[in-house]
Amino acid sequence: MKKFFKILLWTLGAIALLIACTAGYFSVAGLPSFDPPQIQQLTVEPTPERIAQGGKIASMVCASCHTGDDGKLSGKLVGDIPKDFGTIYSKNITQDPEIGIGKWTDGEIYHFLRTGIRKDGSFAPAYMPKFPLMSDEDVKAIIAWLRSNAPAVQPSRREPPPTEPSLLTKILSRTILGPYELPKKPIPEPDTSNAVEWGKYMANNVYGCFSCHSADFKTNNDLDPEKSEGYYGGGNKLLNLEAQIVLSANITPDKETGIGNYTEAQFIETVKYGRKPDGTMVRYPMQPHAGMSDAEISAIFNFLQTVPPIKNKVK
Repeated sequence: MKKFFKILLWTLGAIALLIACTAGYFSVAGLPSFDPPQIQQLTVEPTPERIAQGGKIASMVCASCHTGDDGKLSGKLVGDIPKDFGTIYSKNITQDPEIGIGKWTDGEIYHFLRTGIRKDGSFAPAYMPKFPLMSDEDVKAIIAWLRSNAPAVQPSRREPPPTEPSLLTKILSRTILGPYELPKKPIPEPDTSNAVEWGKYMANNVYGCFSCHSADFKTNNDLDPEKSEGYYGGGNKLLNLEAQIVLSANITPDKETGIGNYTEAQFIETVKYGRKPDGTMVRYPMQPHAGMSDAEISAIFNFLQTVPPIKNKVK
């Protein structure tokens, strides 16, 4: 019996040592970096339609994290990212040629938005959204807007401090949440005459609604959102501007704990203006999306009605 416990202690000690060594490796190794990527030749025509569409997308997926004190996308401390991921500062993505992305080519921006790998080979971890499933046209729309005369993207010399990623971020970035490959074939625009298909595309592939409204950022699946744990069932731990935990809402069609009793008009009112059916306002980090059309929000509502209901009462 003594021999058994001795072997058990040695085994547990070896496992603990292995875990400590692995954690030490990830801590010292830091975030992954790669050889500068091979960039495809790409020139995006800045049509008015593209600039308008890119501005709408950017207002909902870029502005809240990248808007600095000068009102431009000059970067800042992103205080509403869970502390599990570290102390996060967003980058300056204005047209400044040195501090921002003024010298980036259209192809370099496209590659980064798809994969998370910058032109120098450095990698933007999980807290920077990537768009592996967005249509080619919508990615080009974002690029066109970043090149436009919009005040938010005009050159700024502000340079935020470097990010301090946590050990968890380093581990995730070298394992399950590393960079993505470029799509192997063109990604077409959705069929906007099919409300469910259009809504699913916007909710999953463009605005990433599932990311906050599923169970946990760490178990989300950007390449196959439906495999995310607690898909649209809410309960993910978000932070408000005072760094207090706010749990994301259950927006599956469950009638007791989700939005199964919402009418389409009530859902539009909630998403567009932030007013819920009971008269209360949505909580930050959820914000009103006044720039979305009723048709777009209606399509998302129609899609959410097809999501398997999850009984999860979120306080």
